[in-house]
Amino acid sequence: MKIPTSVPLIALAAFTLLPLQAEPAKEQAPATTAAPDLEAAKTRLAELDAYWAVVSKAVNTGDFETYAATCHPEGVLVSGGKQMSQPLAAALARWKQEFIDTRDGKMKASVEFRFSRRIGDATTAHETGIFLYTAQAVDGPPKPEHIHFEALLVKKADGWKILMENQKGPATEAEWQALK
Repeated sequence: MKIPTSVPLIALAAFTLLPLQAEPAKEQAPATTAAPDLEAAKTRLAELDAYWAVVSKAVNTGDFETYAATCHPEGVLVSGGKQMSQPLAAALARWKQEFIDTRDGKMKASVEFRFSRRIGDATTAHETGIFLYTAQAVDGPPKPEHIHFEALLVKKADGWKILMENQKGPATEAEWQALK
């Protein structure tokens, strides 16, 4: 930059010593470095454990209404094995007969859940693990299926609701046992 010769050098030097006027500081959220609230995490996990227990009991007893109530009305089922996704409402309609048959004693069904990762906050959760679904006709052998899954849940006024269930694909018995 060329300095104009008409400006005395002393004035230029004085100008450079003046403090610069900074913009007013913008309010920022305080930095958080504290560990997550362990009590809140324990509460969330206890609530989610209770949620999964309700899901299991509904499957075991063939209680379709209770099972459906654990799902968000706009929920989505993703099936990695079938390379498709659909509204959970459509999957519920497809599964309803198995619930009725379980309730009426025409078959047995059960589901158990084990988790490899559970993250979330007071109103959201992302759960990763394996579920073991077993179906058995009254006079037939049990047919267990181990499935890798992810679930995205939101907490509403009436409790936790599954918003997305991603059945990623088959799991092995060894993988299931490793999550004990």
